[in-house]
Amino acid sequence: MVGEISYSELMLVMVLAVGIPLALALFPRLPIPSSVVEILAGIIVGPAVLGFVQVDEVIDVLATLGVAFLLFLAGMELDFDQMRGRPMRLASYGYVLSVLIGLAVTLPLGVFDVIIDPVYVTVILTATSLGIIMPVLKDAGQAHTGFGRFVVVSCSVAEFGSIVLLSLLFTGSESGGPLEGAAKLAVLILVVLVIAFAATRAGRFHRLDDLMYRLQDTSAQIRIRAAVLVLLALLTLSQDLKFDAILGAFLAGALLAAITDPEKDEAFGHFRVKLEGIGFGCFVPVFFVATGLRFPVDALFSDSSALLRVPLFLLLLLVVRGLPALLFRRDITPPKVAAAGLLQATSLSFIVVATEIGVTIGEVRPINAASLVAAGMLSVLIFPALSLAILRREPQATAAEPDPV
Repeated sequence: MVGEISYSELMLVMVLAVGIPLALALFPRLPIPSSVVEILAGIIVGPAVLGFVQVDEVIDVLATLGVAFLLFLAGMELDFDQMRGRPMRLASYGYVLSVLIGLAVTLPLGVFDVIIDPVYVTVILTATSLGIIMPVLKDAGQAHTGFGRFVVVSCSVAEFGSIVLLSLLFTGSESGGPLEGAAKLAVLILVVLVIAFAATRAGRFHRLDDLMYRLQDTSAQIRIRAAVLVLLALLTLSQDLKFDAILGAFLAGALLAAITDPEKDEAFGHFRVKLEGIGFGCFVPVFFVATGLRFPVDALFSDSSALLRVPLFLLLLLVVRGLPALLFRRDITPPKVAAAGLLQATSLSFIVVATEIGVTIGEVRPINAASLVAAGMLSVLIFPALSLAILRREPQATAAEPDPV
């Protein structure tokens, strides 16, 4: 049975996964994330252009695991120590405002039949790619400033909120409506809390604690195995509760973010680094290249209005997620408010995942899925670069604002 499986297609995908970061490393000042280039490369070598690679069963399975690891690692980006006080309040208000603005701009598009479901597109537009934002903040020396905290918390709330809304309103709606969906979501969160409670109490059992330390750097890699077990358990539970697996993956990452300390990662056998190595070293790039392989180029060029949708959705991303940054105007300088708005409007990973789901369940047309992904790619190429230019022009004296409370 194993002999019948061909690995040639996967090998070509991994050639791209290896070659693209090496090529980008030759131009360190070029502000292009590898995920964008991986999608573009998938489009070029895929059926839409050259036809060298097709999505076969092996690529499909690894790409599915790539989605899970991508959301899992996104959940691990959450910093619960930062998510309190004024930044958390403003981030929550900002996300609610994003939803309201999103509905205001998408409802007319639904009336004119440009999109199928305004609510679904609103959820897509309210997300932010925290994993793309963090390197920009670090490059600008803003990751640990008051400005950085506002942006990180706002992006974290948007990422979590969009995933929960998508799962609650759509993938969980097949089995009894919003009330039953909310009850099932409560069950899922309760399970996460129980696992978190059990994990934080595990240190009291010295025998188990000693075993974990002894096995963490051996071939057992016990902490990594336990983390993957938690990921798969919450993926399975999410599916059993009729939610999309992305919710379970994100909650698994958030759980590990809550019970582990990044400062002690070395003591725990470089636990987080190893998980990132598994995800970004194998599964995640396969997902992005496979996204390019599946990209409906024909839908994007199917009629004269198709290309007009790309700048339209790019503008909507900026309006829906950028305008709420005005809530920070009393806490940071006006140029940094503009920079925060641009960073908040940067989104790709969730757009790719959500449009794929939307096409499958009939909530998004292929033409709009292609346009939204293209707009997301442009947001990643344009908005962080503009934000970084603004931040670099800011006087160094303003880089260390007082820590918000």
